[in-house]
Amino acid sequence: MRVLIMDDDEQIRALLRQVVEIAGHEVLEAENGKTGMALQRQWRASLVITDIIMPEQEGLETIGALRREFPQTKIIAVSGGGRVGPEAYLPVAQDLGAHRIFTKPFKVDEILQAIQELAAMDAPN
Repeated sequence: MRVLIMDDDEQIRALLRQVVEIAGHEVLEAENGKTGMALQRQWRASLVITDIIMPEQEGLETIGALRREFPQTKIIAVSGGGRVGPEAYLPVAQDLGAHRIFTKPFKVDEILQAIQELAAMDAPN
C-alpha cells in the first residue's frame, strides 16, 4: 500500500515513515498540505496520514480536498492542537472524512493498528 505522510515536523514524519515501512508499505512525505496534495495527484496514495496544524495548507483543508478529489483514499488525522488543543480540531477532521484520529503524542502501536485496519478495508476478500 502507498502511504503519504503530511506533517511539518520532520521528526514526526521520520517516526511515521519508520512505522509505515516496517509494516511493509511504500512511503512518501510532504511538509504541508499544499505539497502533499501535489504529490497525491501524482502518486495516488491509498492512505494519507496528515497533521492538522501545518503552514501553507492546513490539515482540515487538506482532508476536505482529499475527500473531493480522492474519495477512496483512507485518512488518518493527527494533531497536537496548537494553542487550543487537539479536541478542537480532531472531531472536525472526522466530520470531514478522516477514518481515524489521534492526538499527539500518539502511541506508535495504535497508529500501526489503524494502518493495518485501513489496509484490510482495501484488501480483496
